[in-house]
Amino acid sequence: MINLNKLTEEEKRVIINKGTERPFTGEYEENKEEGLYTCRQCNSVLYKSEDKFNSGCGWPSFDDEIPGAVRKETDADGMRTEITCSKCDGHLGHVFIGENITPKNTRHCVNSISLKFIPSSEIEVAIFASGCFWGTDFYLQKAVGVLHTTVGYIGGELDNPTYEDVCTGQTKHAEAVEVYFNKNLTNFETLAKCYFETHDPTQVNGQGPDIGTQYRSEIFVTNEEQRKTSEALINELEAKGYDVATKISKASRFWQAELYHQDYYELKGQKPYCHIFQKKF
Repeated sequence: MINLNKLTEEEKRVIINKGTERPFTGEYEENKEEGLYTCRQCNSVLYKSEDKFNSGCGWPSFDDEIPGAVRKETDADGMRTEITCSKCDGHLGHVFIGENITPKNTRHCVNSISLKFIPSSEIEVAIFASGCFWGTDFYLQKAVGVLHTTVGYIGGELDNPTYEDVCTGQTKHAEAVEVYFNKNLTNFETLAKCYFETHDPTQVNGQGPDIGTQYRSEIFVTNEEQRKTSEALINELEAKGYDVATKISKASRFWQAELYHQDYYELKGQKPYCHIFQKKF
């Protein structure tokens, strides 16, 4: 069941009843801060600030969305394409193709009132690898304070690898999950504990029946504090008798996996076959 925020009457008019706020009046129409834009009704992450641009139309404009975050359907009159939040079906606005305003040739025209903005100063990124990224993602995306997760590949030598490339074991990539979290609601240590408690960190180059270097246990830290925290947690586990195989590496380029891998268990309505929660801390 999706937790929905309570809406004001004006928010209901736009988000539920598919209304439109007046142009040039929205809170985020001229916002140039770095951060993430989320759905006002369900908090799902929809857009990154790097994809926002000034179209001059009077509403916030984006030329790309978070993969899988937005649903597109033709209006009843067949004239325009409506965009809604894929999680709660809240109305966002409309998308227009072929205007040649940006290289992506796309404009998501979104009502500010349908959005919430989280500045980058409140956001941190963590990257965890622990076997098949479907299972790693299953647990981390449900953790309190997590804004968005993306499964992908990291730590290898090939640019823009495909799933088939990584499965050969020759590219040296690990299947991993990139986690955006709100530092006001959680911290890296809490998420790292969740990571360690939902896989076997003693298994080398594999997890359960999945064997190969792409399934290794590894934390790709994005800052020095994450490294220190990871080392402290591993020391704590080793003091309890665990022979930890988890590596700690500096994060390199993270390559997003194919769309059919994103939110895999969420969409399938299934649970992981090789990731099981076990209390360790």
